[in-house]
Amino acid sequence: MTAVGSPAATPSSAVSSQTEPVSLWARRTPPSWPWRRGALLLSVAASLIIIASLVRSIDPLPASWWALLLAIAPIPLAALAAFGPGPVRMPAAWAAVAVMLAGLIGGILHLGLFFAPALVVMVIGALKLRRETA
Repeated sequence: MTAVGSPAATPSSAVSSQTEPVSLWARRTPPSWPWRRGALLLSVAASLIIIASLVRSIDPLPASWWALLLAIAPIPLAALAAFGPGPVRMPAAWAAVAVMLAGLIGGILHLGLFFAPALVVMVIGALKLRRETA
């Protein structure tokens, strides 16, 4: 008499797949995913620096258009480019590039340069995303 869950009652392929370790990182991700995620992290860090210099600083920044643009807009756009649904990722990535570029140009003499790494990483992620969808 054999038990229902015994190895003799199950096929050999099921047994071999159950004994192999499953890794959390075994999923295949698109090549643009690490770049878009990196751009999100860099834009969050740069936005927090801008917000901190607007709110609490020895010499606070004036609330100009570029400071408010860089404090508010890049995070949701980068998050949408990283985690949004398929058709929304590409326009969100290029909108994030445009917002970061405009803010960087506006605040080039102040704190706008903190967004330069996020801008470069988002451009690379957007170009890789364009290759994936083409």
